[in-house]
Amino acid sequence: MLHLADPHLAPGQRKKERFVHSLLDLEPDLIIATGDNLGHQDAIPHLARMLEPFRGIPTLSVFGSNDYYGPVLKNPFTYLLPKRPHTKRERDLDEVALRALLMDDLGWVDLTNRAEIIQAGGLRIRALGVDDPHIKVDRLPQALAALDEVSQDAEWDLTLGLVHSPYQRILDPYVAEVGVDAIFAGHTHGGQVCLPGGRAIVANCDLPVEQAGGLSAWDAGGRSAPLQVSRGLGTSIYAPVRLFCPPEATLLRLLPKER
Repeated sequence: MLHLADPHLAPGQRKKERFVHSLLDLEPDLIIATGDNLGHQDAIPHLARMLEPFRGIPTLSVFGSNDYYGPVLKNPFTYLLPKRPHTKRERDLDEVALRALLMDDLGWVDLTNRAEIIQAGGLRIRALGVDDPHIKVDRLPQALAALDEVSQDAEWDLTLGLVHSPYQRILDPYVAEVGVDAIFAGHTHGGQVCLPGGRAIVANCDLPVEQAGGLSAWDAGGRSAPLQVSRGLGTSIYAPVRLFCPPEATLLRLLPKER
């Protein structure tokens, strides 16, 4: 499974496009895409070019806030505040064109408050997702109802949960109620500007900072599931800085459970 998150793609980022193209050599059976694809209002043609080599590979997708809202200049020190100021904005990215590219053209599976069962790598994979909790458009009851519907008279080998921003109000029920086998998220950029050793200072959500990047475990309701939080491929064009936290894509391999 190839996990892609937070490209924040903008025109002229050919190095990023070439890196993503090189990931095709990994021959993934499944792609997990956890949002924030766009970093500029004119990015969709460039995103189409970046993703074209992966056409035909099963892909599960949820959106992040930067699939709806373009980047704006802001004070980076606000990320250190316990409660950040919020300014209401109109959506200014072409969500319709983005969905047409990803779902209609490339065939990605849209898990925006939805659930599906797909075939990939010889497995039947049950997956659910929510829209971005960071901007409070997640509708978990809707996703759970969809999960119940697709699960009727069906069989599956494993269950995956997707979310862009790994807020605990989503992680907890994914583990305690659904019993997912793994959770995939992005959003945090791994902290983006970190202490030596990649130690995050902020997670930009209520996730503990020590889990802001990489693979860890999430415990809830007496259950536990792997939590994979991508450090992401990009940054806002207004904050193109990373420290002790390089961009990444992640390849994960599934192994049978020990019995």
